[in-house]
Amino acid sequence: MTSEFIGQAASLKKLQELLARVARSNSTLLITGESGTGKERVARMVHGMSSRQDHPFIPVNCGAIPEGLIESELFGHEKGSFTGALSQRPGRFELAEGGTIFLDEIGELPLSLQVKLLRVLQERTYERVGSATQRKANIRVLAATHRNLEQMVLDGQFREDLYYRISVIPVEIPPLRDRTEDIPLLVDYFVRRWVKEERGEPVRFSIPVMDIFCRYQWPGNIRELENLVERFLVLKSGEMVHPEDLPEKFSQAVSFIDVAQDDSASSQEALTGTFIPSVSSGGDMASAFREIISSTVEHIDLSNMLAEIERDLIQKALERFGGNKTRASEFLGMNRTTLIEKLKRLRPGIPQDFSEMDG
Repeated sequence: MTSEFIGQAASLKKLQELLARVARSNSTLLITGESGTGKERVARMVHGMSSRQDHPFIPVNCGAIPEGLIESELFGHEKGSFTGALSQRPGRFELAEGGTIFLDEIGELPLSLQVKLLRVLQERTYERVGSATQRKANIRVLAATHRNLEQMVLDGQFREDLYYRISVIPVEIPPLRDRTEDIPLLVDYFVRRWVKEERGEPVRFSIPVMDIFCRYQWPGNIRELENLVERFLVLKSGEMVHPEDLPEKFSQAVSFIDVAQDDSASSQEALTGTFIPSVSSGGDMASAFREIISSTVEHIDLSNMLAEIERDLIQKALERFGGNKTRASEFLGMNRTTLIEKLKRLRPGIPQDFSEMDG
């Protein structure tokens, strides 16, 4: 199931390792993250890796059910227990018996229901609305929210005892803007997915567009990227997507990229050495080397010179792509892992913020 993750960012790998450990337990998880980061996907992965995988996975969006109906939705009701209860009906907890119930947006749960949920978690029993018969709950509870539950506790909007009960193991999903190296992989995955579902012909995204994607903040996270790719599969079927094709909200990111590239072009031309030809100078490198050969220097240390040139190229590539190792390695024609190894070896000459970035 861990293969369902699309990406290679360090934060994502750390999340995968955590889920692989906690999936084997029966502990309650609190999955946090911004909207669109894939909280239900993570919950399904945990269920799929657990011993309950052959039993139901029941998702419940606590914010989408009217307050007057949510108790019945969760715990079921008996016939005639309230107006409109024309027959007996099982609740989501009953449907999830033996498996997993996923309480999405648990921060939207009314205080009156929070008390009853706390009882289920503590005593593993519940009652249908209109019934005095206790039912056992052999289920695992996974909860999720994009809200700050600790602040809600301080504001009196969420029970403190319930918060500590559901947050036995906190799981935080990183936002897309913090793992931009995964964007090309995600774009490729969504294109292939939508083509397979016959949503349109494959589209290609130009390098400037991918640069913009890596600068954009993605407030809607992966869901926003997924919807954007699907839109272009319909509007630009079989064509290349250029910056002018992007929605207006991306224009600010375009401006930011232009400024960043201008700043990069005016940065220092070489890291060390008077006779090292700079890759940022824009001149003819062959001419620069001929100048070195014809100069009055007594000798040249070729190994050191090539190392300096390599260091200069890597630094400029990282500056050009804002520290994004994936884009820099593609530009330099090497594997990302090779670039990372070179950064470790060349670290004394590469700015620390570049060498330690995950991007």
